[in-house]
Amino acid sequence: MSKAINWEKNLKTISVFNNKGGVGKTTLTFHLANALAELGHKTLVIDLDPQCNLTILGLPEETLDAVWQAEEAFIDDFKAARDSQTKKNLDALLTAPRSIHFLLKPTEDGLSDVDSISPPFEIAKNLHLIPGRLTMHLYEDAIARRWSDVYQGDPLAVRTVTRPRQIAEAYTKAYGYEFVIMDTSPSLGTLNKVIISTADGFLIPCMPDMFSQYGIKNIGNALAAWKKQFDTIYHLLSEEKRKLFPENFVRLLGFTIYNAKKYSGKPLDLATAHYNYAVKIPEAIRNYIRPEIRDHLSEEVWTHPIGGTAIMHTHNTLPSMAQKYHTPMWHVPSAQLESVDASTILGNRSSYETTKRKYYEFAKDLLSRTSSLD
Repeated sequence: MSKAINWEKNLKTISVFNNKGGVGKTTLTFHLANALAELGHKTLVIDLDPQCNLTILGLPEETLDAVWQAEEAFIDDFKAARDSQTKKNLDALLTAPRSIHFLLKPTEDGLSDVDSISPPFEIAKNLHLIPGRLTMHLYEDAIARRWSDVYQGDPLAVRTVTRPRQIAEAYTKAYGYEFVIMDTSPSLGTLNKVIISTADGFLIPCMPDMFSQYGIKNIGNALAAWKKQFDTIYHLLSEEKRKLFPENFVRLLGFTIYNAKKYSGKPLDLATAHYNYAVKIPEAIRNYIRPEIRDHLSEEVWTHPIGGTAIMHTHNTLPSMAQKYHTPMWHVPSAQLESVDASTILGNRSSYETTKRKYYEFAKDLLSRTSSLD
């Protein structure tokens, strides 16, 4: 079997998405990616959220600033910036890690892509990151302008819609990832339509409140509309252009309750008010997410939170320290701590370190669910 067939068969692209912000999506994504990597699954995270919160979790601010400064002229006008560079300077730029918007910019501007891919940041063993950029709204504008032309098979329009996934595939072919996790904004706009619809699977982090039910309704309605659009596109495109899209429309991997109040001895170890909302989430999924998007999983599986109760309870201030030290919560006590933090963190070492078991449990359940995507 050829190398190309292997990576295409093994790759799983995953989006973590909720239509409501503030549900802990970035914290969940970062820790899930680290857990997968530590369990031996080579993982790439691509930050496609214009807010760049995941990038800020993974990289020091000065590192990110250097990346953005080096790209500034290219984001303004890729062709003019490229033509003004000496070959030596351009090679140096392209052989250093670049943001996802830089990688997408030639397509946005209607230019040919660069011949090679820039290296990702290695933020941990088995874990790489392509950082985000605040200017990603410009690529969303390009998708919106060209969307209607996709139905006619216009090459640039098709390329604009498929380019984010093609980048994930190119990096996977080069680096051998098993998982590419695409971080997204809470928007239901055209950028997320493309990212989520062309991913293999998605999961929904939910707060135990009424907004989660409305969010799932919005997600379900959007997915139904997006699937109809993509089905029409697939029908109209030539077989060659159809190959640029994934074989299947995105499918649900499940949900998790996140940042809920723990109350030992109660159902799901949740305080009553949170439990009353949590048990309504499977009903919302049944009512609003169409069967063909979820029926690859048994009802017994998708009606239960991913990982059970493993990560659903509040982490209090632990995520803020994970962000400060750019490492998952369970590694914070082993980081080079500032003196102002050391006594508090080391005094709560067990609270930090027990999160490892919880995220491993969550990741293992997710892994079992991804096998249903084959």
